[in-house]
Amino acid sequence: MTEVALARLQFATTTTFHFFFVPLTLGLAILVAVMETLYVTRGDEKYKRMTKFWGHLFLINFAIGVATGLVQEFQFGMNWSEYSRFMGDIFGVPLAIEALLAFFMESTFIGVWVFSWDKLPKNLHAALIWLVALGSNLSAFWILAANSFMQHPTGYTIQNGRAVLTSFGAVATNPNVFFQFGHVFFAGLSTAAFVIMAVSAWHLLRNHEVPEFASSMKIGVIAALIGSVLVATVGHFQTQYLIHEQPMKFAAMEAVWEDTGSPAPWSLFAIIDENRQENPVNIEIPYLGSLLSYNKFSGSITGMKTIQKEYEAKYGPGNYIPPVKWTYWSFRVMVTIGGLMLLLALWGLALWGRFETSRAFLVSAIWMAASPFIANSTGWWVAEIGRQPWIVQGLLKTADAVTPGSVVPASMVLLTLVGFNLLYLVLGIIDLGLMIKFAQRSMAESAEEEGALVY
Repeated sequence: MTEVALARLQFATTTTFHFFFVPLTLGLAILVAVMETLYVTRGDEKYKRMTKFWGHLFLINFAIGVATGLVQEFQFGMNWSEYSRFMGDIFGVPLAIEALLAFFMESTFIGVWVFSWDKLPKNLHAALIWLVALGSNLSAFWILAANSFMQHPTGYTIQNGRAVLTSFGAVATNPNVFFQFGHVFFAGLSTAAFVIMAVSAWHLLRNHEVPEFASSMKIGVIAALIGSVLVATVGHFQTQYLIHEQPMKFAAMEAVWEDTGSPAPWSLFAIIDENRQENPVNIEIPYLGSLLSYNKFSGSITGMKTIQKEYEAKYGPGNYIPPVKWTYWSFRVMVTIGGLMLLLALWGLALWGRFETSRAFLVSAIWMAASPFIANSTGWWVAEIGRQPWIVQGLLKTADAVTPGSVVPASMVLLTLVGFNLLYLVLGIIDLGLMIKFAQRSMAESAEEEGALVY
């Protein structure tokens, strides 16, 4: 494998693994803050026990997330030095703000929150976890602002072969970042909600602290319903945005090779032949493509072959079609799982206050614990794979962004690829073991602990 292929594989695997933890951290911070707010406003000790119980899981996930995230920074210098040279003036600004403002804020207030139980007034202690939640989501915003430039470059000029920042405001208000941030924010809420539902279901099946875990289930069901509906809504508008800003990605998501004409159908299932650039089997639903794309029963979708010719005229010879199978099926896996998550949330709403009476619902909630992680990963694959061959849309190709083989040969990239993934495997086993250990404990055990976690 070439340096480019190995560097892409390394970044793909490490980023996907890191992204297992990010949405759960974002969502759990908010829901733990909600639980402590209920404790402060209602004065019910049950909510304090809930806060400590779910707070332990949040802290474990946060710690592993930080450890896995550090590796991402090193890869820019090791494997993607040409990208860093080209993008450093722009990419470094939001990442510096994320580290110096949002992450430091988040980390500082986490420490104070953990060690100040019953030492600070209730209102002030609850404010700390809200500041943690704010810091976590601000971190996500600035990271997504950097990524959004790669999807839709704004506020820059090219000088001496480098992208130079000309408008920080344009980077911070990039239209793409608001779609991406909204999608990630509500995906995080959904992820945390389904983890809470799964753990609560496990305890309810065993009749453990039914009042406490029934209340946790209620919070999980509400958050799951809100998150599932809004992540789908934001995702719908984000997809429509791609029609104009990244038409090749959109066409790949739908496996549209030729212009459809109006009205456009929507592909339900396709067998894709990328070599011949056709779909030998394609089950379509008439009119639905236009409805989803333009909110009306008319409108066409431009095919990848047409866009390829446009890009060749604009950027020069080359293949500008992304891996279609990966993009098409990742999108459909994400959408399908999102639909199942919404159905489970509606089922929970229908059982409101009677969760323990339905074994089928509780078992389903446990099995669905992995669903948001799969949906998050496949959604991220659509965003990144669908942009290929560009690492910065229209400005820098992925093949031109990698560190030259004369500096970092393929053998060294392979060595770090294996090393990082073995390290991540160990961290993943540790994280899963700790999460299961603390998830199986009672809320009473969690409430007895003061200060740092006890392993």
